[in-house]
Amino acid sequence: MGVGKSTVGALVAQRLGCAYRDTDDDIVAAEGRTVADIFVDEGEPVFRAIEKRAVRAALAEHDGVLALGGGSVLDADTRALLAGHQVVYLSMDVEEAVQRTGLNAARPLLAVNPRKQWRELMEARRHLYAEVARAVVATDGRTPDEVAQAVLDALELKEA
Repeated sequence: MGVGKSTVGALVAQRLGCAYRDTDDDIVAAEGRTVADIFVDEGEPVFRAIEKRAVRAALAEHDGVLALGGGSVLDADTRALLAGHQVVYLSMDVEEAVQRTGLNAARPLLAVNPRKQWRELMEARRHLYAEVARAVVATDGRTPDEVAQAVLDALELKEA
């Protein structure tokens, strides 16, 4: 959350000369409401089922750069689908998260004691991100352009 997946993904796609897609945007378009609203109205299990369908569809239909929601890797089927793709895990520490988001934005999983919850989420997810990632790129102290270049370098991709 707040690591810059959408911003960096769009920059990487632009540099590669390909299309960009974000599954959170797909969910919002399909459901007609925000991710936060889905969490509040329906709960996390319903959201995760919607997210799983969105990721599956995006992976089947899209051949450019794809940004996934931070919790999408919680699903074993989704992790299996990602196995054949060039996945990059964008990492950051909690202090960077505080600077970027204040940890008080509309992030339903961080509603109470956001620093503690962010740390717990990352501890629970970090190994899953590493499991599917071909590369890990730290975003701390870097601009989106610097992170985009680091992604290209990590995957050994050339700009279009």
